[in-house]
Amino acid sequence: MSLISPQQHNLLKLIQAPHDGQPQPDGARRSGDDDNPDANLLDAYSRAVIQVVDDVSPAVIGVTAEERGPRSGSGSGFIVTPDGYALTNSHVVHGQDHLRVITHDGDRLDAQLVGDDPATDVALIRIAAGDLPYTQLGESGGLRVGQLVIAIGDPLGFQATVSTGIVSAVGRSMRSQSGRLIENIVQHSAPLNPGNSGGPLVDSHGKVVGINTAIVALAQGLGFAVPADTARWVISEIIAHGSVRRPYLGIVGTAVPVPRFIVRELDLLSDRAVEVVSVEPGGPAAQTGVQAGDLVISLSGRIVTDVDDLHRLLTAGRQETQLALEVVRDRRILELVIHPRHAS
Repeated sequence: MSLISPQQHNLLKLIQAPHDGQPQPDGARRSGDDDNPDANLLDAYSRAVIQVVDDVSPAVIGVTAEERGPRSGSGSGFIVTPDGYALTNSHVVHGQDHLRVITHDGDRLDAQLVGDDPATDVALIRIAAGDLPYTQLGESGGLRVGQLVIAIGDPLGFQATVSTGIVSAVGRSMRSQSGRLIENIVQHSAPLNPGNSGGPLVDSHGKVVGINTAIVALAQGLGFAVPADTARWVISEIIAHGSVRRPYLGIVGTAVPVPRFIVRELDLLSDRAVEVVSVEPGGPAAQTGVQAGDLVISLSGRIVTDVDDLHRLLTAGRQETQLALEVVRDRRILELVIHPRHAS
């Protein structure tokens, strides 16, 4: 006599994995069946992630930076050329004089810092080896909220750890360790841990769309990556000039409120501006006639309300040889043409 009911017997058959060649119970569904779209979707998702991991993981490295003092740091990175150029975060390698990387195959290799940019948290290193697996930078400008992304790195020393998520937001700004705002940051939900810094954020086509740079302590699902387009520009600057050159005006400024009567009298579009505290002798601003006490209200036709706005607009116009600058002086708007210079 059976100790289980017919219903329980059917349930057992349903939850047991069928063996090859055995008929399945009525109503049972396999993951590839056309009548189970959820299972098909899961399989497509899994296949996409597996393919990306197979393609990109061999190029992902662990990065250890050791000074000649007691301080050391570690993070992740990824190789972008077969002759050993690789990307990581500036905060992982900045100021370090000895680098060591561990490859996907477990090889430990020496590396050197080619250049880094703390303002964007991007660094370029060179591994002392050749014929290495590498991956490619993609385009970050087309990222869409909700898009699948995959993070690969060596968090907490666990090599080639993979996590997945979606693009949560684009166009974010966050402040780098140098104090400058990093623009167009990609926010995503792929779980990150200490040691993920410098590892790639990859799309479903296996293209690197960002460099993971930060997590928010005590928060879940909040990861941030420097966009690939920014990293590409930083690399080109480092290769061509040894450092990142940025246009500068030659002023020291601070954000201040504009008196209401001036806002009304001059019909200004904002009640905040940047007051020029000092002017560098012989600098671009001095040569244009900018004076201490001037209120900078626009650059290149865009409103300026704080110093971050100036940095942002200067970076956006980095290819321009001259820029339109508007300042308020003696209750009048002056339109000046300034020729910014480049500085690292």
